[in-house]
Amino acid sequence: MKIVSAEFIMSNSDVAKCPKNKLPEYAFIGRSNVGKSSLINMLMQRKNLAKTSGRPGKTQLINHFLINDNWYLVDLPGYGYARVSKKDKKTFQKFITQYFQKRKQLVLGFVLIDCRHEPQPIDLEFMQWLGENQLPFAIVFTKADKLKPNALKANIEAYQKKLLETWETIPTYFITSSSKGYGRDQLLDYIDAINKEVNDLGSV
Repeated sequence: MKIVSAEFIMSNSDVAKCPKNKLPEYAFIGRSNVGKSSLINMLMQRKNLAKTSGRPGKTQLINHFLINDNWYLVDLPGYGYARVSKKDKKTFQKFITQYFQKRKQLVLGFVLIDCRHEPQPIDLEFMQWLGENQLPFAIVFTKADKLKPNALKANIEAYQKKLLETWETIPTYFITSSSKGYGRDQLLDYIDAINKEVNDLGSV
C-alpha cells in the first residue's frame, strides 16, 4: 500500500463522537512508552503526524487519522504506568474498552509489544480480554533494532511459548523498527488486504 495522504481528523474521549462514516478503522494500542507514536509516524512516513514524547502516557484521547481517504488509523491511549491520576487512568481504561466494544467500524486492533522485554502481565491480560470479547487483533513487536538477531528470535519465541499457554494458535504478528523502517511494507500490505476484503463484503 502506498500512503498518498494522512490527515488528522479529531481527538476525543467519547466513542459516540467518533467519525460517523463507515470507513474501516485500525486501532493501535500498547503499554505506555512502547513506541506507538514513532511506529505510526514511520508507517505514514510523517515526522510529527502522531506526537511523540519521552514522557509515557502522552496520548490521552482517541485520535483519528484519515489515511488515503478510505480508512482510519486510530491512535489509542497507552495502558499501564502513564503518569496520570488514578481517576484519569480509570477514565482512559473505560473509554478504551468502550471504543473496542462499541465501535462497529473497528476492523482490527494492533497490540504493540516492546520486543526487548519478557512477556508482561498487562499485555497478556489485555490480549486475553480482546479474545474473550471476540475482538480481532494482531501483535506488533516494536524496537526490533535494539536487539541482536539471536536475542530478538529468542524473545519472540519466548512470547509465543507464553501465549500458547492460553491460546490455541499464535495471533498474526509483525516485527518492526520505527528507526529502521522494518515491517512497514508487511503491516501496510496486511491492512490493504483486509480493506479489500471489507470492500468486497460491502459490495455483495
